[in-house]
Amino acid sequence: MVDAATGDPRQDGVGEPDAFQRLWTPHRIRYIKGENKPASSDEADCPFCRIPQLDDADALIVHRGELAYVVLNLYPYNAGHILVCPFRHTADYTDLTSAETDEVAALTQQAMRVVRRVTSPHGFNIGMNQGGVAGAGIAAHLHQHVVPRWGGDSNFLPVIGHTKAMPQLLEDTREMLAEAWDQED
Repeated sequence: MVDAATGDPRQDGVGEPDAFQRLWTPHRIRYIKGENKPASSDEADCPFCRIPQLDDADALIVHRGELAYVVLNLYPYNAGHILVCPFRHTADYTDLTSAETDEVAALTQQAMRVVRRVTSPHGFNIGMNQGGVAGAGIAAHLHQHVVPRWGGDSNFLPVIGHTKAMPQLLEDTREMLAEAWDQED
């Protein structure tokens, strides 16, 4: 609809018109509403403590180490977005043992090598959000994000809107990365 007086588009009842394009990703509403988020900070409610109890394919686990594991992010920012998680339930990076810190770092490096070989990203975002105020969706169990990036893969939408169109099913991504991980060992 167009405003007859100004020629501007009208959106009766749905907000002011703007120049933004919309990408609808209704599957993310489950995450926004709290799906898979723990009810408490207790280990019994922690998805990162439950995941290792499942079969690797069902849990989207790419690799299991001695003290930490690598799993696909269930709500990824990009294809191949993985998390490196210690098995032990701990919230703060400074509470990791030296051995856990070493393994998280080594698995992060190996994850980068594997993802590079399999999907040829142009770069990576790597990091961990410590605490809910810092952006941790599950603050009670620390986890390091390894997010492959490609030139032109993104604009403000993932950062501001937490939305991304995914070109591949998570199960297919997990299988591809797990096979490549085994070749890396």
